[in-house]
Amino acid sequence: MSELFDAVDALVASRSSLPSAEERKRLRVAHGLTLDEVAAALKVRRATVSGWESAKKPTEPRGPEREAYARLLRQLAELYPADAVVPAQDTAAPAQATATAAPGPTGSRTLPADPAPAAADMAATEYARTSPAPDASAVAAASRPARTTRPSSTPSRRPGAKKGAPAGTPAAVTDPRFENGPLAVVDVEGGQALAYCTGGLVLDVPAKSIPALVDWTLKEAKLGQPKLSGPGKDADPLLVLTEAALKRYGLPATLTEEERLAGRLPDSHKVIRQLARAEWKLTKRGFGPWARIYRPATGSERACVQLCIPSWNALDTRHWAEAGQLPPAELARVLGVYASRVMTPRGSTAVTGLELMTALHPPTRASEPDAKGKRHSEHNPGSLGKDPVDCAPCEAPDGHPLLKDLPRFHIRGPAEKLFEEAYDWARPMTDDECTLRHLVGIDVNMAFAAGANGLPVGLGAPTHVTNPVFDPKLPGSWLVDLSHVDLSKVKAGKEWVELDGTLLPSPFTPKGERPEGPAWYATPTVAYAVELGYEVHPVEAYVRYDNGRYLDGWYNRLRDAYLATMADLGVGADLAPADFLAAMDGYRSRDPELAIVVSAIKATVKGGLGKLRERPRGEGWRPGEPWRALSRPTWRPDIRAAVISRTRVNLHRKIVKHAAFTGQYPVAILSDCVVYAAGGTSPLDFLPYRDGKPLPGGFRLGINPGLVKHEGTQSVLWGEEVRERFDAPELNLARYIKDGTVTDVDNGE
Repeated sequence: MSELFDAVDALVASRSSLPSAEERKRLRVAHGLTLDEVAAALKVRRATVSGWESAKKPTEPRGPEREAYARLLRQLAELYPADAVVPAQDTAAPAQATATAAPGPTGSRTLPADPAPAAADMAATEYARTSPAPDASAVAAASRPARTTRPSSTPSRRPGAKKGAPAGTPAAVTDPRFENGPLAVVDVEGGQALAYCTGGLVLDVPAKSIPALVDWTLKEAKLGQPKLSGPGKDADPLLVLTEAALKRYGLPATLTEEERLAGRLPDSHKVIRQLARAEWKLTKRGFGPWARIYRPATGSERACVQLCIPSWNALDTRHWAEAGQLPPAELARVLGVYASRVMTPRGSTAVTGLELMTALHPPTRASEPDAKGKRHSEHNPGSLGKDPVDCAPCEAPDGHPLLKDLPRFHIRGPAEKLFEEAYDWARPMTDDECTLRHLVGIDVNMAFAAGANGLPVGLGAPTHVTNPVFDPKLPGSWLVDLSHVDLSKVKAGKEWVELDGTLLPSPFTPKGERPEGPAWYATPTVAYAVELGYEVHPVEAYVRYDNGRYLDGWYNRLRDAYLATMADLGVGADLAPADFLAAMDGYRSRDPELAIVVSAIKATVKGGLGKLRERPRGEGWRPGEPWRALSRPTWRPDIRAAVISRTRVNLHRKIVKHAAFTGQYPVAILSDCVVYAAGGTSPLDFLPYRDGKPLPGGFRLGINPGLVKHEGTQSVLWGEEVRERFDAPELNLARYIKDGTVTDVDNGE
């Protein structure tokens, strides 16, 4: 009989009455709950809860979720009746929050739209729908950490963060020091300075000067980010100043041309004098688009705040698109997602990429206690250390102090200079290729990040050896003659294959030209010559016996950030080829703000690697003199060369596999983009998928780093026409395949 009663109860519960979609959303927002929090408590997907609240075409919950959802809404309706008047003065937090949260010295408020949550792990929202339904108290327990909140006192305030943080965002910071997130966007509305934080929180800012703003940030704002590695340091809080905030604090909305070229305000500026009087200091780069304001550390306590000023071009539009023009809440969301998945920005994406390497492998750590119980700073194994090391002469870029004795205007050749760069190669199309209708470009996802994955690199100074035996596991630079490698007959895997070598670029030079004699190469390039079936006999080398997989953690964090953000944009990692191509079509328009984060993540990869060989940046530098970047332990041109070398040979390996199996050869290659002639417009028209499975070792469609996506398609007639128009039979069509726009003759720059 009890089973019958249970069945009847379940039947009644499955028809529980629910309010309208608009009322459901009102109740959730009134209690400060996010879609993710409700979804996690009810063990459904975020999109499911969003569908229940859809004003246009709401879906209806079923089964046990319906009764639990109805119970939640009933309890919220008791707390927030529809006809209740919200008082103008500060109100207490919900009952379960006020027991543990007392009002602080800084007023705060939450935005009245769906704020970005302290997102749970993605797996938490994937529980089976048949799990036992929770009660409303479980939902309350999943809400954000308790804090004193109040509704906006300005009725016309923008709705703020309309979209929640993506479901793949790392879990919320539990460190009470940083409970308001890593950063805030400071704006002024109605004469009141406001700090828009991640999660939709808005803080009242009482500070009326930059020194007071720094003090408030460090003492009251509770901004920052925990360290990424045990021996590392917590990230300093970041404040982003809007133009209105600049005006309030006595700073110009834009820099003059002279200030822009200098990259900073003059030291005589009144705000800099204010900071000096308050005993705050600026780093050597001064008060510029990315300013760091600090006092010398006392013990383990740091006192440092970083400023980001978008109207001074802090957020480069090449990498951050129009992020600098976003309203404060939306900008806080973009930078907050980036900070949670990568790290709090420390400057440009290039600077942040380099800083991420150091944050994951700090140069020093605390030693074990000595006889007196004291700990000391010691070298952190696996890091680059705290002192710079000299590169090998062949690895030094032109103008380096190691080359100061070279004759003036001397041009170093391949036997004097390591030249590992990305591909820039093209060839005329064959008659058979001209009979096809389309040129299809494919692009390797996060190619340089994939090249860094698992790569052994040197950690210390190089050792010079003569007539060495090549060791593919030993990082270094090798002087060796690879001109004997014949691409018409190579090993692809364990089998020898015959190819048309005239249609393939050489894997040993960026321009795809066959080497003519001894030249310097990084270890991955020489190892690939051996893999192709040829012996190598280096003449000399600079090797690094102290080595390790320094970039693995860096790769893993950036990969996870990229995949999580693409998943939020509807592009999953396990899609079938056709589904993947469909998901990639227009993915940026699904959430333009997250699309900005994707661009910034990719720029962090390339920029961080580029910073490993940063060149002089003005400052009166002359050839033969040291420049500022050389003083960093992270100035390592050998690591950059090794990553580029491995990325290039990874691409060539796939090209060889593809040619051996299909007889198809690339028409053009630019960095990580390859163009093939094909009979159709899709990569599936030339990639050899069988039963949905790709060619082993060849190109594979997918979003993971190292896999490929569709870059663009143009007609063969287009390709022939632009080459004829510019009288350039080897114009690199990969440069223009995306949109077909060719503005000038390709000069390789």
